[in-house]
Amino acid sequence: MSCSLALSNSPALSPPMSLFRNNTPIISPSPEALNLSLTHLKPSSSPSSPCSPFRLRLQKLPSGSLLSSSVSTSASSSDSGSTAGLGPRSASAILKRKRPTRLDIPMATTALHFGVPATPCEVMREVEREGCGYSVYCKRGRREVMEDRFSASVKLQGDCKQAFFGVFDGHGGAKAAEFAALKLEKNILDEVVGRKDETMVEEAVKAGYLKTDAEFLKEDVTGGACCVTALIQNGSLVVSNAGDCRAVLSRDGAAEALTSDHRPSREDERNRIETLGGYVDLCRGVWRIQSCLAVSRGIGDHHLKQWVIAEPETKIVTIKPEYEFLILASDGLWDKISNQEAVDIARPSCVGINKQNPLSACKKLVDLSVSRGSSDDISVMLIQLGQY
Repeated sequence: MSCSLALSNSPALSPPMSLFRNNTPIISPSPEALNLSLTHLKPSSSPSSPCSPFRLRLQKLPSGSLLSSSVSTSASSSDSGSTAGLGPRSASAILKRKRPTRLDIPMATTALHFGVPATPCEVMREVEREGCGYSVYCKRGRREVMEDRFSASVKLQGDCKQAFFGVFDGHGGAKAAEFAALKLEKNILDEVVGRKDETMVEEAVKAGYLKTDAEFLKEDVTGGACCVTALIQNGSLVVSNAGDCRAVLSRDGAAEALTSDHRPSREDERNRIETLGGYVDLCRGVWRIQSCLAVSRGIGDHHLKQWVIAEPETKIVTIKPEYEFLILASDGLWDKISNQEAVDIARPSCVGINKQNPLSACKKLVDLSVSRGSSDDISVMLIQLGQY
């Protein structure tokens, strides 16, 4: 380290000369650098006594400067035996302190996870899957973990005409979405089989949603999840949702939404919340319950359970030849892409004599949403209805 030293005749800055008498001079005649020795702190008469290891290295003063002239005059006016008084450590033997070797400290590249380790699905950037009659593609947004989940089961009870699909968008963590992906299908199917009456399918789905919600609340885990599910059986398509995940049907190329997003901005949802003693307000352009949550239905959300209910809305349609495919997706897609635009982009890859590639259509939709500024997790599932 280099520094500059200013000398002054002021008593406050100039130490008494008695400190330097018969000791090592503080001014080294070396032409390369000036070294300040602190041996005057403990005088020693023995020439072999080690000098202090503390030294100040001073930059070489430019010739002709006022300070260099003052130093030269002071050095020349010192007694002639000062240099000889160094004994074995002559002025030429005083070595300049070298700069320490630079330490190269490697930067850590492994992410730190606090608490419970993240599941493989959480840390993965992208997830894709193709199965019998469906394709799904999920892409993580700017969050550190993926909060979306999905489920897909075909050939229920050995029947190739029965299947269950779902997309789940978590908020406040992925626990609720993961729980719903594991439990909701079983709970709905148990209710459907137990009732034996096809006219009671809507009530069976509702009971399955409510049971899943009650089981998750017992886990005493924070967070919640929006859900959209599609149950196919006996030639019927049973679509349900709680939250802002959406199902869109392609009917000969025309988009038809089979669900309606549950948000506080909906007049009926807002009236329900206010009737129960809650309030809805506008926070930075988004309507929220209790200035907190931007959806009004879903699984979980224990702290807002009085207003955020898990009861789904269900629509049942009979599958017809003109029903080409069904899109199930989280709000990360629908916030940037309209229903008809999504159908227009997906249809060439799902319908026609050309080689079909629905997974490619899922990726196109996700990439388009990202290019338009979506920072949310995005999950898109395409279900080919022609097989059912």
